[in-house]
Order: sequence, then C-alpha cells, then structure tokens
Amino acid sequence: MSHDGGVRVMIRAPRAEDEVVYAEAVRRSADHIGRWNPVEPDGLPDLMKRQGSGLRTYLIIDRDTGGLVGKVNVANIVMGRFCNATLGYDAYLPFAGTGRMTEGLRLVVDRCFAPDSAGGLGLHRLEINVQPENERSIAMARRLGFRHEGFTPRMLFLQGDWRDHERYALTAEEWPGAVA
Repeated sequence: MSHDGGVRVMIRAPRAEDEVVYAEAVRRSADHIGRWNPVEPDGLPDLMKRQGSGLRTYLIIDRDTGGLVGKVNVANIVMGRFCNATLGYDAYLPFAGTGRMTEGLRLVVDRCFAPDSAGGLGLHRLEINVQPENERSIAMARRLGFRHEGFTPRMLFLQGDWRDHERYALTAEEWPGAVA
C-alpha cells in the first residue's frame, strides 16, 4: 500500500473546496462526536491556516463514494530528540463503525513514521489520549497496536470541563503492530 491510499480509503491534506463537505459531515455526526470532541462544522478554514511544523491534518476519503470518512490531526509535533506527536480524530457518519476509519488511521500512522525523504513526518513516537468512557476510541487505539501508558487527570478542557484521559502510545519500532 502507498502512503496515501488504502483498499477502501485514501488520506490527504484538507483543501478549501472541502469546506462544505466537511461542514455537512460534522453537522451530520454532531451527536456521534459531540460527547468527546468539539463540534465545529465551520472550523476547517481556521484549521487549514494553522497547518505547519506543529500540526498536520489529514482527511480520510472513501474511495468508492468520495465521502468524508473522518479527520485526523497530528498535533503537538515535536522533533529533535523527541520526534513525537499526538493523534486526535473524528469519524463521521455514515462511515463510523465500518472499519474505514481504522484503515485511514493506519495510513496516517504510516505517514507519521515514514522518513521525510519518503514524504513522511519522520516521527518516532505517537500518542493517542482518550477519555476513559470513550470505549470505541480506546478499541481503535488498541486495534492499531497502541499500548496503554497511563492515566492523566484533568488533561484537556472539553465541553466546559477538564476531562481525564487514558494515554496510549506506539513507537516506530512497534509498527506495524496492528491487529488485523
């Protein structure tokens, strides 16, 4: 598989022409994602402006329909001796629960661990931080081979309160560590 495509999905950076489709996907999925993450249907232009060395966003696109499966932010990218980033993601209806988000996240992890010379980010370690009640997201992290590293109380301010998170991590040496 190439770094940008899978069997059912492909990944790419967001573009201005994605704004309407993105807004529709977020609105359609508001109940699905709203318990865990902010629902910002008009947030894509700001997100695109913030792209740079510390943040990369990838959209997961369904190959058959062209529909927006999900969004993955590779955030808090720190290079040097750390070479670490944090993955945050939202799956959009009607694709949530179809395995396409897992396939897309595998492509993103491939891209994160690939060297710069191969079009990757050249990272060594990735984290996923998940609220303890978000069983589907925890299952996703485990399915991708991320190991549980610990509990972080009051980590992120979401939905009007400081939320606890479980921390999962994966290093380049452990990839591919995914369970099929």
